[in-house]
Amino acid sequence: MAAQSLSTVDAAPTASTVEAAGVTSPRRNRGGSRAERFAPLVLLAPAILIIAGLRLWPLVLGINFSFTGDGDRDGMMVGFDNYLTLLGDPLFRTALRNVGLLVVLLPVAVAIPGLLATFIYLKVPGHRVYRGVYFFPAVLSPVIVGAIFNLLLAFDGPLNAVLAGVGIGPVDWLGDPDVAIFAVVGVHVWATFGMALVVFLAGFATLDASLLDAAKVDGASFAQTVRHVIVPGLSRTIQFVFVTTMIGMLTSMFGLLYVMTSGGPEGSTYLPEYYVWIQQGQMNQPALASAASTALFLIMLVVGLAQIGILRRTGKED
Repeated sequence: MAAQSLSTVDAAPTASTVEAAGVTSPRRNRGGSRAERFAPLVLLAPAILIIAGLRLWPLVLGINFSFTGDGDRDGMMVGFDNYLTLLGDPLFRTALRNVGLLVVLLPVAVAIPGLLATFIYLKVPGHRVYRGVYFFPAVLSPVIVGAIFNLLLAFDGPLNAVLAGVGIGPVDWLGDPDVAIFAVVGVHVWATFGMALVVFLAGFATLDASLLDAAKVDGASFAQTVRHVIVPGLSRTIQFVFVTTMIGMLTSMFGLLYVMTSGGPEGSTYLPEYYVWIQQGQMNQPALASAASTALFLIMLVVGLAQIGILRRTGKED
């Protein structure tokens, strides 16, 4: 009887044998799953705190400040007076009109790096050199770029000299209100398309090369290949470049505007970010500048939401 009891005890599984068999207790399972559940939150906490402290909180303060007054009404709540002032300001209306112009010119700003990336991907002669040459303007400071093009686009500058040589009259690139905004936008596209080019080349790395081979075998022209193979294959990349290019146009042209035109002539090259700087730095109207900043934020929010909608629709179609 004693021997049978000892054999029964020896046969009973111990904790070590259970762990060796890969079986853990429910208590340990709950503890492990809880730790795994909170681990991502702990890792994300520093980034979330930085974004909340340096981005979201100042944004909330700026929106709240936009409902206060300037000058004699400094610190007093004035409701939507600042926004009504913005709508009545011709310079701000010009800035909004220029935003609409940027939206119209956006496809051109996206098509240029897209086509150049296509040529590089198809390995046209000298494609390795072009890859570095095209990206070079992206590393230049906007101030340097603006100074260079101030010289090139001057009324008595090299570009007008070339035009005069072919029988075309000189153009006041930076002094004509109807031309200046196009000149600044063109310089901005030249200075920044290198980054979009890199994004397109990264997208081409995911493109199925067999589709291009099939199009070549079927005798498709270059335009047909771009339309029916490359554009559908890079749809998500194109959408990403669209939204990032638009954001860059709205938030990264201050340096060029300041150096090339200073918002002129006659305020024709104003954009919301330049208007914000004028109201804050020169007019000493920080509350009005906060209202303009909030308006710029809303414009960017609309662009972002529209992009998210396009991405979701494309994902459902796929």
